[in-house]
Order: sequence, then structure tokens, then C-alpha cells
Amino acid sequence: MLNIVLHEPEIPQNTGNIARTCACTGSRLHLIEPLGFDISEKSIKRAGLDYWDKLDLSVYKNLDEFFAKNSGEYYFCTTKAKQKYTDVPYPDGCYLFFGKETKGLPESLIFADLSRAVRIPMREGVRSLNLSNSVAIVLYEALRQHGFYGSK
Repeated sequence: MLNIVLHEPEIPQNTGNIARTCACTGSRLHLIEPLGFDISEKSIKRAGLDYWDKLDLSVYKNLDEFFAKNSGEYYFCTTKAKQKYTDVPYPDGCYLFFGKETKGLPESLIFADLSRAVRIPMREGVRSLNLSNSVAIVLYEALRQHGFYGSK
């Protein structure tokens, strides 16, 4: 199983798309607060997220709580990385971190170990891909490396 970690996501539609991707792939979704939206049961039902019950979801108050409860290999997806996301072998159970839409990940995470920072190649002069697209791209590369865990 792979883990997707969203640090302080702001846009509910992005997180909804990512949640659906996680539900479809059997990946675990970790959300680190504060969130820019409500994920209460009432809110989820109103949004018609009929796959939410198939999602393996954990929510944390902050990064400290996340790291206290989770150990393993972490990879930080950022436009600031030198190595491409396809250059890394992703071990089973690893955590793929993505930052908030407006600021990305905290630099303290990215620069603590640059060998764990990866990027998706893009044209010069553009900011970045949509968060849900970025998650899907990197997640599916990691899944490909594991033979898609027997998915059809």
C-alpha cells in the first residue's frame, strides 16, 4: 500500500479528486490540518462523495502529530527538487507528500533531505500542475513500479 499525504490542503475539489484516486487505487490518504474546507459526514454527503466510505483516511492536527504516528520512507513532491519523480524507486508503504495549493510544502521538509525531494518536469515559466493531477502522476508511477498491486 502507498500513502498520500496532503499538507494543509486548501481546495475541497482537489482533495475530493485525490480521495477518489486513493479509493480507486487502495492508497491511504493522510490529511494534515488546517484544512481549507469541512470533511464532516454532513458535508461529504452533501457533496455526493459516494466513494468516501471506501477511503482509508487519517487526519492529523499538525506535522508533529503525523510524524509521531507514522514512520517509513517519505518523498516530498515539489517544484524545487532536482530529481524527477521517475528517477526514484518507491518502496511499498512509502509516503508521498504534497503541499498546499498556494505555497507547496514547507522548505524545512524539502531541504532536510534533498534525496527525498522529487519533481514533475514542466515547461519553464509556468507555476505548477494542479494538485490532484500531480498526485495522480506520482502515485501511478509508484503503483507501476509495484505492478499496480494486482489491480485489473
